Amino acid sequence: MAQHVLLIEDEPNIAEAIRFLLTRDGLRVSHAAEGAAALALLHRDPPDMVILDHMLPGMSGLEILSAIRADPASRDLPVMMLTARGRDREMAERAGADRFMTKPFANAEIVAEVRSMLGRG
Repeated sequence: MAQHVLLIEDEPNIAEAIRFLLTRDGLRVSHAAEGAAALALLHRDPPDMVILDHMLPGMSGLEILSAIRADPASRDLPVMMLTARGRDREMAERAGADRFMTKPFANAEIVAEVRSMLGRG
């Protein structure tokens, strides 16, 4: 069964590009555009990792990350934070992000990071 990535990203073009790249790489990708839906999806269909945008409508990526880390069922889930602002890196790392990627990113770069986080080489 394909490994599952939950993508939490509100920009449709970015979400579709990431979904395409990861699906083409053999992964199953679920998508949510905002926090409440993302957390519900995380509990309903637990992923192997999360790609989480920092700036989202409603709940911020940091709030979602805090909720993920506070729940024993998802506490150890690998999380990659995405942001357009490089200065958010320290806050994301303090909140428990495992990796951090600044937008824009190269297609090969995000695929390589996801593979690494999932133990796929």
